[in-house]
Amino acid sequence: MNIRSNLIKIKYYLRRYGLFATLKKVLKKLFHIKENRKSNQEQYKIWMEKNELTEEIIQNQKSYRFEYEPKISIVVPMYNSNEKYFKELIESILNQTYSNWELVLADGSEIQNENLKKYFENEKRIVYKFLNSNKGISENTNEAIKITTGDFIGFLDHDDILSYDCLYEVVKAINESKDIEFIYTDEDKIDENGERFEPYFKPDFSPETLECNNYITHFVVVKKQLIEKIGILNSKFNGAQDFDFVLRATENTNKIIHISKILYHWRVHRLSTANVADSKPYAYEAGIKVIEEHLKRTGKKGIVENGQDVPGIYKIKYEVIGNPKVSILIPNKDNVKLLKNCIDPILKLTTYKNYEIIIIENNSQKNETYEYYKSLIKNEKIKILNYNTQEFITNENQCNIKQNIQDFNYSALINFGVKKSDAEFILQLNNDTKLLTKDWLELMIGYAQNKEIGAVGARLYYEDKTIQHAGIILGLSGIAGNMLVNLPYGKHAYFGRESATRNVLAVTGACLFARRELYEEVNFMDEENFKVAFNDVDFCLKLVEKGYRIVYNPYVELIHYESKSRGYEFSKEKEERFNQEANNFKTKWKDFLEKGDPYYNKNFTRETCNFDINIK
Repeated sequence: MNIRSNLIKIKYYLRRYGLFATLKKVLKKLFHIKENRKSNQEQYKIWMEKNELTEEIIQNQKSYRFEYEPKISIVVPMYNSNEKYFKELIESILNQTYSNWELVLADGSEIQNENLKKYFENEKRIVYKFLNSNKGISENTNEAIKITTGDFIGFLDHDDILSYDCLYEVVKAINESKDIEFIYTDEDKIDENGERFEPYFKPDFSPETLECNNYITHFVVVKKQLIEKIGILNSKFNGAQDFDFVLRATENTNKIIHISKILYHWRVHRLSTANVADSKPYAYEAGIKVIEEHLKRTGKKGIVENGQDVPGIYKIKYEVIGNPKVSILIPNKDNVKLLKNCIDPILKLTTYKNYEIIIIENNSQKNETYEYYKSLIKNEKIKILNYNTQEFITNENQCNIKQNIQDFNYSALINFGVKKSDAEFILQLNNDTKLLTKDWLELMIGYAQNKEIGAVGARLYYEDKTIQHAGIILGLSGIAGNMLVNLPYGKHAYFGRESATRNVLAVTGACLFARRELYEEVNFMDEENFKVAFNDVDFCLKLVEKGYRIVYNPYVELIHYESKSRGYEFSKEKEERFNQEANNFKTKWKDFLEKGDPYYNKNFTRETCNFDINIK
């Protein structure tokens, strides 16, 4: 790269990330310095210190009286329980700052362990039932559920523990939203010595995320009336019985609350799934069956399989309903090599047949561009729209008409293409992308045909195969930004988030798939306020505001040669426009920004894009 290119790039980083971040990046490049960022565990230790329960908080919670104080029944299936872990479990319940609870123990051990009785025999709120035989984790749990007397039921394993404020926080949430039926919390892991690690800060309720990964896991509290409606645990899914239960519960209620606090500690020992993800491979096979049953119940058709190499993350390839047409809209200005690199893989790889490519010609000045257009229009799948004349180019003579230079307005170009399209689905695609996935359109249509879905995005890589886009975080650097930027290919992010189909608030317009009717419903992309920057995020938020959900699909993969088609934003005029559009975004979406991104836990910093814990 020459000196001019480096200077342009530095100016771009200055504008986007500020002086300090740019200096750090330059110095690291010059002196080959590896980034010395705190590990996740180091971050978590600092976070725990800052969020530790003080004696004052504990006493205040114990003395607090809620308007509604429901009884919380906690059910625990037991089997040859370790005495040390069992003692710690009992202590964690007895020390709860909320007192209206009962603990129901269903013991499926072959022999009753008399040593365990001393930990609960004097506590009337603890009910113990010896089952005389091991009926399996599901049926042992069900035996406990049958004798509960509470208004809500929580699920706890026999070697895990709850934080002392767990039930207090649950009841607080119930009082804040009295029609609540399903509650889940954040969690971490705890080893044999009581050391806590690997915090799992979860998103708020995310239906498409849950379909492909039981991210909810622990701690779950469910209204007893909902359990009576959906039924208890199903033993045919042992190993994934909790996944099946959570899906059935959330299918039958939208009164779901996520408490963004670590209230559950999952025990790690030699044989636990918490310690070795594939120690119980049957559980992941059961997970596939669980999702297949979920699809049947919800009237969806699709193929379920294990997703890449992250245990517990699944891929759903939904069946395409009918044979809908897809218009692939590609704005273009000159740069034949780049455009050819975009179009050729689409024509070569795409397995779905009912699509067209619409190139939206804008401001091209080079003869070679128009010569290339002449060859393209011979292909029946390719159309070229002349933004200047507002018409399709239909013959070779029209290919000689050069554009009158106009200001670049990405939103206007896309809107123009959408209005000229007669397809059911629209795919916005940058001309500086290269397709890697053969069945990309089937994967996109599969989600977008769901009337609850607003838009679908893809996993995009830089040329070196580090991640460029894996969804967008609202509030990153005060506005919005791409998630997991620069994550190396093959390296897993926080709980495999790069590999998981997920709900997000927005996806990049470099590859954005949506039903055509939705553009009309939200009055298209905003041509006035977001000509170049943030138009994709704005479009997605308009969909979210209407009640639609946005999906990141990691199985649709493309290379994105970012900024190669238009260059970096470095002129004074472009800087001013960017700043104006950033201010427009902050003003328009002020409430969203203040509320925070529901799919990116509030305990993550907004200064980085890779799930770093907020320790400030």
